[in-house]
Amino acid sequence: MHNLDTVFKFEIIRTLKKKTFWIMALSFPVIIGFIFVVVFFSNQATNEAAKSVGDQKFTVEVTDKSDHISPNILKSLKAKEIKDKHQGIADVKTGKIDAYFYYPPDIKQQNVEVYANDVGLFDNSRYQSTAEQMLTASAASKAGVEFTAILQGQVNFSSTTYKDGAEYNGFKQLIAPGLFLVLFYILIIMFGNQMLTSTTEEKENRVIEMILTTIKPRTLIIGKILSLLVLALIQIIITLIPVVIAFIFLRENIGLPELDLSNIPLDPARIAIGAVLFVFSFLLFTGLLVAIGAATPTAKEAGGFFGVVMVLIFGPLYAVTLFVSSPEAMLVKILSFFPLTAPIPLLLRNSIGNLDPAEAVLGIAILAVSAILALGIAIRMFRFGALEYSKRISLKSLFPSKKS
Repeated sequence: MHNLDTVFKFEIIRTLKKKTFWIMALSFPVIIGFIFVVVFFSNQATNEAAKSVGDQKFTVEVTDKSDHISPNILKSLKAKEIKDKHQGIADVKTGKIDAYFYYPPDIKQQNVEVYANDVGLFDNSRYQSTAEQMLTASAASKAGVEFTAILQGQVNFSSTTYKDGAEYNGFKQLIAPGLFLVLFYILIIMFGNQMLTSTTEEKENRVIEMILTTIKPRTLIIGKILSLLVLALIQIIITLIPVVIAFIFLRENIGLPELDLSNIPLDPARIAIGAVLFVFSFLLFTGLLVAIGAATPTAKEAGGFFGVVMVLIFGPLYAVTLFVSSPEAMLVKILSFFPLTAPIPLLLRNSIGNLDPAEAVLGIAILAVSAILALGIAIRMFRFGALEYSKRISLKSLFPSKKS
């Protein structure tokens, strides 16, 4: 293992010199930044347009068969009340007025009718908006502002929940342990393909013979895995920079919710479990992908297996509601303790808080054993398949029988 630092440094420096790494690393932040810019200018344009619509004045006639519209509201909007519906429509058609509102006798069963001259797709909304405001304001004047707010769902609520006698906020509780789930997702998405092809590059370049004369297969594989972890962390930092900047400086402009990070609860047990689950999950799938890359002669052929691995990893996300609402279900148990599907269910359930200690210990044990086996198979695959350029290595060839 004395050459481990050499392999580690070489893999990192070689990857950082590649243009493709920086294209991948910077493309996501650029896309996020572009989306933020589009949302910012879109919101700004929408607010300005809405403000301009609200400032515009137009002539309107009203026929109120419902007897709900207040005369004071009509007066404040300078709306003229007429009795004949056909006259109102005719006045709109001839351009005498801009809009005509017809309130039927039973507004619960019949539609409020709005007739108006076209002023553009966006600006046309001002007519219906005004008709709605007239009805709402009239109801408020009769029933009272507070009663109207109740009916419109404008009453604010504050909720406080308790668990074991202490104040408990389930959403804030899942933030800290949930970071490991997000980190695992980002690592696999961004670096899964590189893990898969990390052992095929030297084989395709035909330099693996020279490398193995001075470095043992185990040292080479471990060095590659450690370098992949460091490179993935570098890419995550690059990705998070624009997100953090946007949240700090542009949160109000792009409509991001306010999040107070100062009082996020930190549960040491759940954070520790999440960290251990993340490490073994990452090692398991790194070993699996490296083994596939070592067993195949080319990166193109190795890529065919990548989709299968992604389905195994992220397939359980389709049952996310089941993990939250029915953690005792048999399907949840199977997905949580089958090694190739366990990472997402275990990390998710630990974040939510429905993973009990016994299940956590069992899940960690399964992932730990599976990760060790995957890494062992990856090393053995590389040892037997490093010099194989024409065919895939099978598991049978790795563990030949005593008879053979």
